[in-house]
Amino acid sequence: MKIREGDLVVVIAGEDKGPSPRRVVQVLDGGKKIRVEGVHQVKKHVRRGHPKSPQGGQLEIDLPIDSSNVLFYCGHCARGVRLGVKYTDDGGKVRVCKKCETSVGTVGGRKANRPAAVSG
Repeated sequence: MKIREGDLVVVIAGEDKGPSPRRVVQVLDGGKKIRVEGVHQVKKHVRRGHPKSPQGGQLEIDLPIDSSNVLFYCGHCARGVRLGVKYTDDGGKVRVCKKCETSVGTVGGRKANRPAAVSG
């Protein structure tokens, strides 16, 4: 999946959908599920002595949602867009907005930099 932790996304399906961008907190299951700040919140009741709430009570936690329910938020377009991948001249890959073609960030290093497989 092209969405990473720290990216801004727009929720396009579900109870919390809306045009406002929100930050991705965690990517799970190889990109299939993501945890987004303030989306799909539930209250968890905890006893005293819990590390996040020593006095006990109710904690609001964000549950993961499916990554197909979000779109990447492009700051240049100011809307949710799909991402594509383009190759640079030096062999690296860059994430690009499919609407305005602006570069969003790198995908990974060049294949030449990866360690060679050990033959046995």
